[in-house]
Amino acid sequence: MPLIGWLFILAAFAMVIGSLLLLRDTANMKIPKEKMDKIRQRQKETEREDRDQDQW
Repeated sequence: MPLIGWLFILAAFAMVIGSLLLLRDTANMKIPKEKMDKIRQRQKETEREDRDQDQW
């Protein structure tokens, strides 16, 4: 295999490994309490709307 082929394979592996490391680092981010409260409130509203629509 020519050298350019090996370089492409090496670059592809480096990109996969780099993206996995980035994903691992961002997996442990903490969500602020205010934002989490807004998310829960929106979820409750959405579930309430879904229940109201399902009754029809």
